[in-house]
Amino acid sequence: MAKRIFKALGTLLLVIVLAAVGLLAFLTITEFRPADTENTAIADGTKQRLEMGDTFSVMTWNVGYGALGDNADFFMDGGEMVRSATEARLNKNLKGMAKELMSVDPDMVLLQEVDLDSTRSYHVDECDRLADALPETDVSKAQYYSVKFVPYPVPPIGEVHTNLETLSKYDVTHSTRIQLPVPFAWPVRTANLKRCLLVTRLPIEDSDKQLVLVNLHLEAYDDGEGKEAQTKMLYTFMEKEVQKGNYVIAAGDFNQSFSNIDTSMYPYQEGMWAIGELDADVFDEDFQVVMDNTVPTCRSLDKPLAGANAKTFQYYMIDGFIASKNITIKSVKTRDLGFRYSDHNPVVLTAALN
Repeated sequence: MAKRIFKALGTLLLVIVLAAVGLLAFLTITEFRPADTENTAIADGTKQRLEMGDTFSVMTWNVGYGALGDNADFFMDGGEMVRSATEARLNKNLKGMAKELMSVDPDMVLLQEVDLDSTRSYHVDECDRLADALPETDVSKAQYYSVKFVPYPVPPIGEVHTNLETLSKYDVTHSTRIQLPVPFAWPVRTANLKRCLLVTRLPIEDSDKQLVLVNLHLEAYDDGEGKEAQTKMLYTFMEKEVQKGNYVIAAGDFNQSFSNIDTSMYPYQEGMWAIGELDADVFDEDFQVVMDNTVPTCRSLDKPLAGANAKTFQYYMIDGFIASKNITIKSVKTRDLGFRYSDHNPVVLTAALN
């Protein structure tokens, strides 16, 4: 009897090992390996040209793949949920986001965590759903999380394909995906994000210069070195564009507070997910580093916000803008949506080209 038990246990162990090896081989073979620089397609919806002196608005919003509304928590932030929304709630969130886009009606929109054919978002094409809210725009997107099967936790995340997406009411002539440094080594790298910059170029009427928009979502769950390397690469890219005489705006989810912004009203609570800090002095000479700290841009996902004490909740300031100094910033305003549809609030910049 003991011999049969040990034999069964040995067989079970062998099956587990073979399954693990097979999964690792599958993830390695199918790993998303983007080139350092890739041109991305532009869905053409406008021929309107930006003109010098025009006042324009830019919205940035991490939409949390439509599944991180005020009902959600998330296991990576200390919560319990993996799939954090029913299909009905996902559609409700997307409808609310589309309504917000139509209400604000910004000239340019930089979205992060927009899913396409992902298990966690019921394989809904969120890119088209949100783009449909602003017709007559040029649309470009860049994938930065693409895994056939994310095997953790239990139940597993499953298939994921998520994008940066940029919409513009002004003509976009070129769109590029630029790969950022990946801080994770094999095998963790195989099922992790390959973060990038989505760079869109808008020609300026009667000028040889361009407005360069940089859509980004920097590292979240690293030891800090990843965010630092990615921020350094962002600065290098933006500085080169300024030296060309171009106008540059980078916006998105930095997963960092800005050192020149007072965030003391949102103190860090022990045990919560911790953010980094971007040194604004690095960008100071040629750039303006701005946030609106009157309303938090992000909330913790350690528990649902609905039903919790909103006054004692953990909030963050991690969504903002970095603009070259040849741009006049007229206002920066965070839209207080109470995190109904996403764990981030949208932020809107109003500006003009000098």
